Amino acid sequence: MRFLRFVMIVAVVLGGLFVGADRWAVSYAENRLAEKVQAHQGVAGSAEVDIHGFPFLTQALSHELEQVDLTLKGVDAGADGRKTRLSQLDASFHDVKLNADYSGGTAKRAEGTALISYEDLTKASQNGATLTYGGQPGKLKVTATVDVLGRPLTRSVISTVTLVDGKEGSGAAAGGKTVRVRADSVPGEGIPGIESAIRKRTDFERRIDDGLPAGLKLTALTSDEAGVHLTLTGTDVSLAGS
Repeated sequence: MRFLRFVMIVAVVLGGLFVGADRWAVSYAENRLAEKVQAHQGVAGSAEVDIHGFPFLTQALSHELEQVDLTLKGVDAGADGRKTRLSQLDASFHDVKLNADYSGGTAKRAEGTALISYEDLTKASQNGATLTYGGQPGKLKVTATVDVLGRPLTRSVISTVTLVDGKEGSGAAAGGKTVRVRADSVPGEGIPGIESAIRKRTDFERRIDDGLPAGLKLTALTSDEAGVHLTLTGTDVSLAGS
């Protein structure tokens, strides 16, 4: 009995040491990976990484991780020199194959969400308009001032925000996925010169490709009081620039 009790005590102590070492290792790996992701993505804010699965050490030795969750704050995404700030991006990477030096990896699949605040969407419009929630999902309130017959005229319109293929856009917005904001109707619609003047202030398109983890694509969007929410999915998605 004494010998059995001794064996059990040793097993518990060794088990505790292993768990402690495993948790220290996963914490170290999370911090290092967060640093690499932040440096590669050029994140203005913070990067947080959460590695799932136990034990971590056996996953690391096999260079395969079950799931890695990533939270980025202050992501500058865009294309053609135009940037749109994503307040926060949350993504889950599944079946991650680590590279030889553990500096990154590639996930078989990933999904996530991103948020564009109305403050950042207003900045992205680059036309002097102010954007707020439009009262229902997919709707925005856009307020702008235009010059009509030499007099400033401030009006608000309800616009629809959609995600379209770049080929449906125009000019520099062609290609990739494009966030489009377009007024449902405008004051003076149909009057020559008035509608176009207002729409120059209220309507715009922004492509969002650069700045996202490679392989992660926009698939849907909606809006609420917090801002515009993007849905992202992808396969063979790069983690930390691998």
